Amino acid sequence: MPSMDNESSNVSQAEEIKVQANEAFKAHKYGQAIDLYTQAIELNSQNAVYWANRAFAHTKLEEYGSAMQDATKAIEVDPKYSKGYYRRGAAYLAMGKFKEALKDFQQVKKICPNDPDATKKLKECEKAVMKLKFEEAISVPESERRFVADSIDYHSIEVEPQYSGAKIEGDVVTLDFVKKMMDDFKNQKCLHKRYAFQIVLQMRKMLRSQPSLVDINVPDGSHFTVCGDVHGQFQLCFFFLDNTAILICLMFYDLINIFELNGLPSEENPYLFNGDFVDRGSFSVEVILTLFALKCMCPSAIYLARGNHESRSMNKIYGFEGEVRSKLSEKFVELFAEVFCCLPLAHVINQKVFVVHGGLFSVDGVKLSDIKAIDRFCEPPEEGLMCELLWSDPQPFPGRGPSKRGVGLSFGADVTRKFLQDNNLDLIVRSHEVKDEGYEIEHDGKLITIFSAPNYCDQMGNKGAYIRFEAPDLKPNIVTFSAVPHPDVKPMAYANNFLRMFQ
Repeated sequence: MPSMDNESSNVSQAEEIKVQANEAFKAHKYGQAIDLYTQAIELNSQNAVYWANRAFAHTKLEEYGSAMQDATKAIEVDPKYSKGYYRRGAAYLAMGKFKEALKDFQQVKKICPNDPDATKKLKECEKAVMKLKFEEAISVPESERRFVADSIDYHSIEVEPQYSGAKIEGDVVTLDFVKKMMDDFKNQKCLHKRYAFQIVLQMRKMLRSQPSLVDINVPDGSHFTVCGDVHGQFQLCFFFLDNTAILICLMFYDLINIFELNGLPSEENPYLFNGDFVDRGSFSVEVILTLFALKCMCPSAIYLARGNHESRSMNKIYGFEGEVRSKLSEKFVELFAEVFCCLPLAHVINQKVFVVHGGLFSVDGVKLSDIKAIDRFCEPPEEGLMCELLWSDPQPFPGRGPSKRGVGLSFGADVTRKFLQDNNLDLIVRSHEVKDEGYEIEHDGKLITIFSAPNYCDQMGNKGAYIRFEAPDLKPNIVTFSAVPHPDVKPMAYANNFLRMFQ
């Protein structure tokens, strides 16, 4: 039985480690903070603060499943500790589980009846639940739903004479149009709704004809680039020199920076963007219209995969819906939701490299033909193959485990190896996770995570990266890059009020 002196020493040491963890958290080193809070918990598991603090760090890394588990543990240790309910409620909100979050914030209010912050957050949560109930009440069954795309005739939309931005002449999206549109976006100008409708509708028609699993052929001697999440990070910073009208570009911001480093997409320089084009960053409209326009211009120049953020529920929470409503219109909110349901779920390069946003499956034996057969024309379900493709993450130990995100699962190197063997593949490339260097190679070199949004949300300090494959050997050449200056528009500028309150 441990002595009182040992227990006292452990408690004291745990407090010292908690202070270090708090400093790491303040420095946005959330992974390091989690490791330190874990050490403190191992020394003193009966301190609810350690569990709640670790939950907050997990939330910052979007590991909402782990955050909920830690917050629940904090509540078990001390049922009157309000921050336990607070942290769990915030994790529920981030996952769109408003009704569960409401219960926790009601408990926070009960414990702290005179806390104005608790009152404010409870009211925001109540508003979110009321809105959800209203939407459920007026929702139309899927079988009866009419596509908004079928009601739009972009030819009938008048372009005002004073509009001086990019224009599509006729029905063909050209390179000149795309370049002009990108220049307009850099200068924070909007694209006319007529041309935005044209691009998105053409994109929908093109995507609907594609399978859920797309095969890509890269000829010998050619190259192919795979990018990860960009999350609405598009724009450019500029200044005027000596009060003259000369615009001096400092550096392209993220998506444009990739094209500056690696060239614009073309038949000779093709790309695959591996999901999560939108949300969090505040230039998601510019990102998605640029990617869609490039695809319309030359379908073989750019391939697009669905990520977990190409979904109605994520867009409501993380900003894309609000941004679309602000920059375009309500009708575009519905239109983008319909188009996202048409995006392919995975790609295979030269029958050797499997590219997917999230990861692998809760069962063995899944074949490429099973993925190709998925009926993807819907919002992502909360379980099954489609869900797991969009949400799952690798883990460092064998087998399968619960998802740190609360959706999908975690899978080990043995699961990766078996899937590759079953499908005669060499490598898995996936995205979905922030990595300090912009990438991480795992599972005995058979799995690469690639993430292309540097300094994610203006606070993570990570690099971005992309992979350039050369045929025929398809050896991955990873290129990393740092964040660049951008206009003073904060991330999450269009997110729901209740979510910004918890950042």
